[in-house]
Amino acid sequence: MFFDQPTFPLYVNITEEKPIENNLVALHFKYDQARRRFVEWAQNKIAVVPDFHKRILFSDAAHFCLYGYVNKQNCRIWSEANPQVYVETPLHPEKLTVWCTLWASGIIGAYFFKNDEGHNVTVNGDRCRAMITNFFIPELNNHDVQELWFQQDGATCHTARDTIDLLKDTFGDRLISRFGRVNWPSRS
Repeated sequence: MFFDQPTFPLYVNITEEKPIENNLVALHFKYDQARRRFVEWAQNKIAVVPDFHKRILFSDAAHFCLYGYVNKQNCRIWSEANPQVYVETPLHPEKLTVWCTLWASGIIGAYFFKNDEGHNVTVNGDRCRAMITNFFIPELNNHDVQELWFQQDGATCHTARDTIDLLKDTFGDRLISRFGRVNWPSRS
């Protein structure tokens, strides 16, 4: 249910329900320092090139469970008492991994990781490099890559030596990644 702010406390008082929340992950000081260094670097770049943020290609992949799974990070059960709800799930559920890049000029993707037979597959270094070579780089040919920076998270398949070398061939030092010239902070 969605409530405006004045209505929400009234609903809670009447029903005596409370949200049952998930555990949170603590951000450690070492991650905080890395994020601060990255922000300082970005602020310095923007001071020199005011539209610098528009030149960054932000990439990420997401996994979608195909059996109706609800992401527990986004789901709350409202109840007077903890209902001890259990949701039965398959041991190895089928999922689909989708990758895309967002930037000021639009979206590159979505790319669906599938094998030659069209079945969903997990991402590894070889599949990541195949996606970069056969999908991402050809899509970039429509843009002035010399002005663009590429950002990716620290997933192992993204940061394998061969993958980083492939990205450096296209972006040179304009790579924001673990093992890139500019480090993308963990848990960012």
